[in-house]
Amino acid sequence: MIAGHLQEKKGLFYIVLNCRDENGKRKPKWIPTGLPVKGNKKKAEGMLLEARQNHEEQQKLEAKAQKEAEASESEKVQILFADFLIEWLEMMKHQVEFTTYVSYYNVIHNRIAPYFREKGIALEELTAKHIQDFYQQELSERDVTTNTIIHYHANIRKALQYAFKIELIPSNPADKVERPKKNAFVGSFYDSTEVNTLFAAVKGDPVELAVILGAFYGLRRSEVVGLKWQSINFQSQTITIQHTVIPVYFQGEQIIVEKDRAKNKASHRTLPLVPAFKELLLRMQEQQMQDRALYKSSYCKKYAEYIYLDKLGQRIKAGFISQHFSMLLEKHRLRHIRFHDLRHSCASLLLANGVSMKEIQEWLGHSNFSTTANTYAHLEYKAKVSSAHAMSQCLQF
Repeated sequence: MIAGHLQEKKGLFYIVLNCRDENGKRKPKWIPTGLPVKGNKKKAEGMLLEARQNHEEQQKLEAKAQKEAEASESEKVQILFADFLIEWLEMMKHQVEFTTYVSYYNVIHNRIAPYFREKGIALEELTAKHIQDFYQQELSERDVTTNTIIHYHANIRKALQYAFKIELIPSNPADKVERPKKNAFVGSFYDSTEVNTLFAAVKGDPVELAVILGAFYGLRRSEVVGLKWQSINFQSQTITIQHTVIPVYFQGEQIIVEKDRAKNKASHRTLPLVPAFKELLLRMQEQQMQDRALYKSSYCKKYAEYIYLDKLGQRIKAGFISQHFSMLLEKHRLRHIRFHDLRHSCASLLLANGVSMKEIQEWLGHSNFSTTANTYAHLEYKAKVSSAHAMSQCLQF
């Protein structure tokens, strides 16, 4: 216990504790008792003892707090960047949509965390050079695309920004990383002759509906599978894109995510129902009624609200569309393209027929104009021909 004594000053008792400063130099601490010297010695001695005990308790608490702070500081330094990513991922599970979370999960668990765990790099030790080295290894040894690296970078930067926000790191090292340039995207597409040949080849085929929706309306595969009867208004002759069915792979299993909305706000769109497609829908509606009557109890009624069903009432799977589409092209000796390239074919045909980029953005349901412009600018040939004609009119060479 700290030493101390009573001191008389101007007729009052004072408690003097023999304290020392941080350098060990003696620095007495004076504490007034407010008690007159006369008749209060025992009471003052009691207060002295209490002050000495309180000071000792205070020292113990301060020492404990110091140890805890040092331990916390030590623990913070020991957090591996890989472990922090996993913790951040768990937090994001409740803040983003499941499909977005799965995207984060697969990238972090499969590529980012294993690399940095093997390197043993702590969160506070992480530098832009460490991140840059990771990107370079992925590009050179795994031959990933620069678009994949940009996807990695988005995850890493977002996680580190959170670490910076809660003061685990003094700055975000990802901000100093040189991102690679995005790969210029040029999608494959069919011209009008090829699309018409495809339409003829697909008549009566299980993927007829998907091909028409992809090539004519530019629907995404998730929008094709998610189309419901309530989205078709035969009276006003419209089709509304407002529901999607998306398969995602999570922890080795396929999970089907149904959403009563499209990919983004702009993707929720209403398009005109053309006669040829209306006739196909009516035929499908009649066929489903016949299938229900034919297969009776074997017919699945769970997906009755959906348009794209097989003979037993099961909803057509997105994977079936891609696989069967490829087989169809091979069977009819048509040039191979992906199913999603029908969407690009739709855009190219719209452009070729004088439809503006803004109108194409609305038709395809792109969230912003730049997406449409950047994706299909190389197809805007008619505008270039017009420009060349205008230049020829004023320049002679």
